[in-house]
Amino acid sequence: MTSFKRARSEEQRAKRRQTILDTAAAMLTEMPVAQLSLNELSRRVCLAKSNVLRYFESREEILLELLATATHQWLTDLDTTLTTPADAALPDRLDALTTTTATSLAARPTLCDLLGNQAAVLEHNVSPQIAADYKRATLAGVATLAGVARRCVPELGEADATGFAGATVVLAGALWAHSRPSKAMLAAYAANPDLAALRLDFTATLTEALGVFLAGLLARQTR
Repeated sequence: MTSFKRARSEEQRAKRRQTILDTAAAMLTEMPVAQLSLNELSRRVCLAKSNVLRYFESREEILLELLATATHQWLTDLDTTLTTPADAALPDRLDALTTTTATSLAARPTLCDLLGNQAAVLEHNVSPQIAADYKRATLAGVATLAGVARRCVPELGEADATGFAGATVVLAGALWAHSRPSKAMLAAYAANPDLAALRLDFTATLTEALGVFLAGLLARQTR
């Protein structure tokens, strides 16, 4: 195993930080967020754990940075792929927005796993500065998603589009966790058909939930 020498220039430090991030991202293709440890990450980047902590204050900071990057990539792709004819009927545009949003998230399991751990895990064990930096990135992402939603459904006001964007992130994280049952839960569902309704399909449930949420927002405008 080859050890890194201490990074001395800002360029070397930036490269070392990126190596750590890239390694952590690769690990998340092999294991869930809950199993990624600083010890294993340190081993893979050939650094002592204390040296990894020279570049990031905690495991959670690394994961929050990966979450921010993954969210930006998702929104960039969604903005490109979500297209609807300007003269399409409102139900068709609503369906395009909800279906494309849900399927694009389902295609990014690492992003969804990070979202599912965001509030309960990743936002803990970080400094106020790191927390504030991440929340600013979150606000930028919400604004981008709100813009995509308004382009597809201009009938949404700015506040409602922002509400839809925020709800999408929260619902995606919660539903991802609930749609990944443990082995014990899977066995319980298999042995008890009356419990089958409790097993959620992520894409279908998120599509439906977003559709109901949008319908409620639009109905409120006509009151």
